[in-house]
Amino acid sequence: MLACLHGVWYFPGLFPQITFASMIHLNNIHKQYGSHILFQGASLQVLPNSRNGLVGPNGAGKTSVFRLIMGEEEVDKGDISCSQKTVIGYFSQDVGEMSGRTVLEEVMSAAGEVVELGQRMRQLETQMSQPMDDDALAGLLEEYGSVTDMFEHRGGYDLESRAKAILGGLGFSEADFLLPVETYSGGWKMRIALAKILVINPDVLLLDEPTNHLDIESILWLEEWLANDYKGSLLMTCHDREFMNRIVSRVIEIANGQATTYNGDYDFYLREREIRREQLQASYRRQQEMLAKEEEFIAKFAARVSHAAQVQSRIKKLEKIERIVLPPEQKVMKFNFPVPPRSGEDVLHLKNLGKEWQTVNGSAKPVFSGLSGTVRRLEKIALVGVNGAGKSTLLKVITGRTEPSAGEVITGTGVTTGYFSQHAMDSLNAEHTVFEAVQEVLPLENIGVIRNLCAAFLFQGDDVDKRIASLSGGEKSRVVLARLLARPLNFLVLDEPTNHLDILSREVLLDALKAFEGTILLVSHDRHFLRSLVTRVFEIDHGEMRIYEGDYEYYLEQVTEQ
Repeated sequence: MLACLHGVWYFPGLFPQITFASMIHLNNIHKQYGSHILFQGASLQVLPNSRNGLVGPNGAGKTSVFRLIMGEEEVDKGDISCSQKTVIGYFSQDVGEMSGRTVLEEVMSAAGEVVELGQRMRQLETQMSQPMDDDALAGLLEEYGSVTDMFEHRGGYDLESRAKAILGGLGFSEADFLLPVETYSGGWKMRIALAKILVINPDVLLLDEPTNHLDIESILWLEEWLANDYKGSLLMTCHDREFMNRIVSRVIEIANGQATTYNGDYDFYLREREIRREQLQASYRRQQEMLAKEEEFIAKFAARVSHAAQVQSRIKKLEKIERIVLPPEQKVMKFNFPVPPRSGEDVLHLKNLGKEWQTVNGSAKPVFSGLSGTVRRLEKIALVGVNGAGKSTLLKVITGRTEPSAGEVITGTGVTTGYFSQHAMDSLNAEHTVFEAVQEVLPLENIGVIRNLCAAFLFQGDDVDKRIASLSGGEKSRVVLARLLARPLNFLVLDEPTNHLDILSREVLLDALKAFEGTILLVSHDRHFLRSLVTRVFEIDHGEMRIYEGDYEYYLEQVTEQ
């Protein structure tokens, strides 16, 4: 019987002999919501110490796999089994309420059962110090051995120091540890929730998009922690292709009601899936040719008595054949930015640019100062820096969303700027439909043009009538991108454009940006995206800007040397 505490699942009765092997089996599971069949005889397993990536199109059932494992949903048929005494930590995008504790207290609260183990150890130590017969002492010693094994396995001896190290890796300073959790935004609360799961060091980690709200530095830290410090089993979804390649050695694809396992990293999965699909298509063509010949023979000789036995034999043969069914093609965005009007050679000049924010007590908090540089036509520039360096603030100053405190931004001749940010997603009218949101920036176009643009971003049929308020983060991102595409822009300023997009959609966006005949300035924590696109790097560091005249790989080499 599983029990749950603060998002951590464990078996009650911790004190008998402990077994640490972790394994989860989903056997021949069926799950249906109304007329929508999610799983139909699907099976998968999480092996001890394995690193598994869970992939598949949106709506295929990846999050449902987590929910079924956690007992938050039940299967219609089939069974789910888990190794005895397995502790499962589950990080989801729904962090729940956090209040009444400091950041450090909130993280350590996840290890409530570890604290209980420590209390039980002290109780047993007190009991064993009292006079008793040998049998009673032997019983206490056996239990004490089991409890101390579990306490050590859960990291009870260094719980607080581990919690601080994890928080530091996820971007919190020591001063942050004592601040109330209520003072943090949703994105930072996601980091706190992730820290709570990591600190208990579970046998099995279920991570649903763990990198969504992390910057590159925190992603690198999490990557290192999973690769070197974590010894249990991992099952995760992630839209960061490079993160997946570095961490997983096994990919489980959820699609068309089934689960298919590939023994390799994400790039291996892409290659192997294409090979398997080509083989399936070849088998399908051969089978269709054979069926056509058999059906032609049956139709030709069905009325002839002399061929009756042969006809019946072939009919029975066809009835026994298992027909090959080709899975439907996964839908992906299909778009290219239109050829923009030409701008001047110098798109943007930054001259001694400075920005400071006013705090609640009226004092000034500097973000950056003395920033100077030029953005030239057709450049694709990455803006990088640690979390809090001022990257998003600089983009807001450049696009006129906020005024600089010093210096100036000089926009070149003929520059038309488009700005993508998470704030742009929030500024969509929640009551508008998808169609109305796109029509707003194309007021003179006919219905067909607007519907075609919506379809390019996977809003087809009745989907265009969905209200913005009901859309997921990924769907809102696609609406904002569609609105950008609708305008004749030659300078794109993009703040985390890949957030909420799945890997396939990221690849489509990447290809479109590579082909874009204009200028790009972007912030992104997707390293594959940056490596594939960027020709120049601006780094903000301690309020100052360094310019690297090379691609993202060149920037990394220079930083490593420094």
